[in-house]
Amino acid sequence: MVERVQRALFDKNWRFPVEKEFDWSRTRLIAGVDEVGRGALAGPVTAAAVILDPENCVEGITDSKQLSARQRERLAAEIEQRALGWSIASLSNEEIDRIHIVEATRRCMIRAVQSLPLQAELILVDALVLTGLDIPSRSLIKGDALSVNIGAASIIAKVHRDRWMNAAAREFPQYGFDRHKGYGTARHRDSIRRFGECPLHRKSFRLLDEA
Repeated sequence: MVERVQRALFDKNWRFPVEKEFDWSRTRLIAGVDEVGRGALAGPVTAAAVILDPENCVEGITDSKQLSARQRERLAAEIEQRALGWSIASLSNEEIDRIHIVEATRRCMIRAVQSLPLQAELILVDALVLTGLDIPSRSLIKGDALSVNIGAASIIAKVHRDRWMNAAAREFPQYGFDRHKGYGTARHRDSIRRFGECPLHRKSFRLLDEA
């Protein structure tokens, strides 16, 4: 079994070094955790946790930012179908304003882990150090490029938050949320100057470039 797992991971996602380190005879349920929306000016922060099946790994996983929207949607559907478990958690802009974005991101990731349908034996987290869980965890800088499980989580989180922002664009069409997903592009900031803030904007963030 161990050789099958390693061969499956190496053949389909050979560029990810982290999972190659593990003793697969001891550890099978590895959860990757990643977030999206941390730096946005509007909308929620969203985290995903994914436990891939190492013997049924999805081909083509990479950092979600390197993929087109269509590629992300296709991969997300495949990951959700073939993973051993996955979950999503989001915290609203009001919650972000109340507890600060760093704490909101941490809580969001913890909720995603706690919402998994089965308990992971190890958690791999992109960048952030997770505390408050009874499961061993490792923080990896640029983890979505190092771990296939984190890469999968980055895709799931991005797809779900993008869908949310696309729906928000229909409610607040003047801001173009479907294009920039709430991030601080020049076009988004111009819309804030013209129309002011909407209920989805984060009041704890500097929304305009001016001091």
